[in-house]
Amino acid sequence: MLAAATTITVLLLASASPARRRLLEQARIPNRVQVSGVDEGAISHGDPAQLVQLLARAKAAAVLDRCSDADIQAVLGCDSLFVFEGDVFGKPADAAEAEQRWRRMAGAWGELHTGHCLLAGPAAPVGMPAEQGATVTTRVRFAPLSNDEIAAYVATGEPMQCAGGFALEGLGGSLVERIEGCYSNVIGLSLPLLRGWLPRQPSPMLW
Repeated sequence: MLAAATTITVLLLASASPARRRLLEQARIPNRVQVSGVDEGAISHGDPAQLVQLLARAKAAAVLDRCSDADIQAVLGCDSLFVFEGDVFGKPADAAEAEQRWRRMAGAWGELHTGHCLLAGPAAPVGMPAEQGATVTTRVRFAPLSNDEIAAYVATGEPMQCAGGFALEGLGGSLVERIEGCYSNVIGLSLPLLRGWLPRQPSPMLW
């Protein structure tokens, strides 16, 4: 049984994603949320892995620019895109698009790219880099599904909230056969990556 945690860092998450917030809470990383307000449509790049990194940095930088909290040690920006057979899948526009995508994805592999950018905040400890960034890619294989199974999943509404049209931590988890790479990356951010970036302090935490 883990003892009560001591503070590792006060992290400002530049994202409205409940899934990313839950990951931080599960890892016992003290955090607050401030949505960036970045116009994602104004940023483009032909490589999805590069695009999510640009978006992650833009979000983190926008929040850091407005940050007035003296106890913030770091600002984290993230962005995710799912790529299937060369096509980039963001959140489905409607149920019909979600079903169409799932009929393609069922029984096949896709890639989830998540860009991460960690910027040092006002209370950053001595020696912490001003900026750290990386894109983490995880391969995902989906189970073969009938059209009725696809329609039933889309009808839950879950696919409409997620890049790629599925939530690994939700009902969509039962539709994923295999994962190659970082599990938490598919949910919204790579905890192992973040673990390596955050300042280490003596504590009973896993890191």
